[in-house]
Amino acid sequence: MRLLPALTTLMLTIATTAAPISAAERIGGDNAFSFVALGDMPYNLPDDITKFDRLIAAVNALKPAFTLHMGDIKSGSLPCSDEVLRKSFDQIQTFQGALVYTIGDNEWLDCHRKAAGGYNPRERLAKLREMFFANPAKSLGQSPLDIESQAQLMPEFSAYVENTRFAKNGVMFFTAHVPGSNNGFEAQDLEGVKEFFARDKANIAWINASFAKATADNAKAVVMFVQAEFDESRFQNGAMPRQSGFTNTLDAIEAGAKAFGKPVLLIHGDEHY
Repeated sequence: MRLLPALTTLMLTIATTAAPISAAERIGGDNAFSFVALGDMPYNLPDDITKFDRLIAAVNALKPAFTLHMGDIKSGSLPCSDEVLRKSFDQIQTFQGALVYTIGDNEWLDCHRKAAGGYNPRERLAKLREMFFANPAKSLGQSPLDIESQAQLMPEFSAYVENTRFAKNGVMFFTAHVPGSNNGFEAQDLEGVKEFFARDKANIAWINASFAKATADNAKAVVMFVQAEFDESRFQNGAMPRQSGFTNTLDAIEAGAKAFGKPVLLIHGDEHY
């Protein structure tokens, strides 16, 4: 596994039963705050609907500063229909605080599967952008955050409304659209390959720009969150093979973390823990 300088990896798990939760906001100094990171939910419908409702109730009781969702709002074998996507969207909107979402592979890349409805993945991605990022300047949730979107700041990448960032008490948070399934580099058709190269270019530009802004703003730390786990099974003798769809992303994170020189936290979903 490649280790990134100044980079810490954290995996957060929250039980789906509403247990008593201490007031995390009271811990630390005047600038301390808490946030929740979750992903891969709701997954198996309809069973996970009630489980996710319980989790949302627990998070609402905690009252964190905001919640981060790492993607996979359905399983890869469920239909990628508008109805299924809308059900997940409506449930996410019951978070009383702000929620910032990054797109997973199950809700678009894997939609070509027969069990998922045999959809065109690019068409499903367009639907996700339309549904979940209708206002690129605001997060999801009932008390949305003001956020910055790559689409608004970099006209040459105007399609990438899902690449967003915001700051809280001197800490920069940002996401890039890096899903599992090898970041879409194993697409089955030419249009899929074209999509990967265009999105990869946008992601690298956004990662570079976000680390540069964190440095310029004298941020205390950076938190980056993505859907994909950078699958260790693809490593060969400790190195990521160049044909991996994650290579450019990892190179950009490493360079950005080195140049920033302060704590960097990377949070991912995809593997259900």
